[in-house]
Amino acid sequence: MEWFRNNLEIKQPIVGYLGNLFDEILSRGHKFKVSIGTDSQKVSEFKYKFATVILITTYEDLVGVKVGRGGMMIYRTFYHKYKASDKEIINQRMVFEVSKSIEVAYEISTLLDLYGVKLEIHADINPNPIHESNKALQQSVGYILGMGYDFKVKPESWASSSCADKII
Repeated sequence: MEWFRNNLEIKQPIVGYLGNLFDEILSRGHKFKVSIGTDSQKVSEFKYKFATVILITTYEDLVGVKVGRGGMMIYRTFYHKYKASDKEIINQRMVFEVSKSIEVAYEISTLLDLYGVKLEIHADINPNPIHESNKALQQSVGYILGMGYDFKVKPESWASSSCADKII
């Protein structure tokens, strides 16, 4: 699958691209954090569009005070079909979103280890039990923690619930 930044296709492997980007950020004296999130939206009766985002937020540490220096979004989109009712799909779809984020995290994990970067997986799941997505909360968080990553859920999961949502 192709990756994009600023609507331009990235023509090299994502690990090499990110390595160059990390070097550029560090050369400016900035630090950075990486978050990955996936969101989806129904496009037809059984078809959903998904977007996975690698969000890089940069900051400067000024004597113990973190000052934001911007962010970058690298993303890809894809489609997936489900043949079940909406109620049955929601749990599957939330876990599928998390699994796509974890796939990307696993793909770039060696690079993140090389740079000493801690990764967060952002899940587009609402912790409030009145929302349907909440049914997937325990399974998804367990999956993320089991893979050794930190996690965020709504409203702090901006990589999935804001950035990936805008790509769709």
